Amino acid sequence: MTRTSSGANGGGGQQGSGKLPRKRFYRARAHSNPLSDSHFPFPISPDDFDLSQHYPRYYPAADKGDLGDGEANAPLIRFADVGCGFGGLLVGLSPLFPDKLMIGMELRDKVTEYVKERVLALRASNPGQYDNVSVVRTNSMKYIPNYFRKAQLSKMFFLFPDPHFKEKNHRRRVISMHLLDEYAYVMEVGGIIYTITDVEELGIWMRSCLEKHPLFEAVPEEEIKVDPVVTLLSTATEEGQKVARNGGQTFQAIFRRISLQEE
Repeated sequence: MTRTSSGANGGGGQQGSGKLPRKRFYRARAHSNPLSDSHFPFPISPDDFDLSQHYPRYYPAADKGDLGDGEANAPLIRFADVGCGFGGLLVGLSPLFPDKLMIGMELRDKVTEYVKERVLALRASNPGQYDNVSVVRTNSMKYIPNYFRKAQLSKMFFLFPDPHFKEKNHRRRVISMHLLDEYAYVMEVGGIIYTITDVEELGIWMRSCLEKHPLFEAVPEEEIKVDPVVTLLSTATEEGQKVARNGGQTFQAIFRRISLQEE
């Protein structure tokens, strides 16, 4: 018995018209409480995650995302944008990495629906492009291991997450020591976590957590400067563009997944 994630996605049965959705019809609260008991379907395990709904070009519907012997060479999701918002980063990453499957994970239902429609429209108006992008409505703070296998991801993104200013709500922050354990589990050695915020205190918090965790180390500045992804962190999303318009400052923490001998 499975509880497959059949909610909003980027590859449903209907075909997009090519007309981009309008954000004003999909507005929602800036953030949601990740510790609330939201009721939506999710896969029991990565094997039950129906990838045919999200990437029909790579997973015909009959396969149901099953990676048995006949699907040994099927691509896996490699990038995850946690709290993807309106999908700006995914849209920017897709042409840079056309051979990498990537998914946005968003808790808000209206925002997830917007990204779904956006992806369908981009696919319809750009045949052969954006087939590697999708979105799922889920709570990544609870269900990351339900979607990804051990060492599956090569990149994870946490862009402008909710700062949860009150100390009593710090446990809601998407970067914490115990959550980094889960992120380390689904990331391959050498994989990279990208974080950015315009809240200095949160930037210090995220960097501190990553510095303290034994399975992550800071990416050297010289590597960051030549990483094509880094520019997108502050320019591709609605939040990043708003900060830039207001002349605000951003705080990045970019860390690499490393190995320990006992692993």
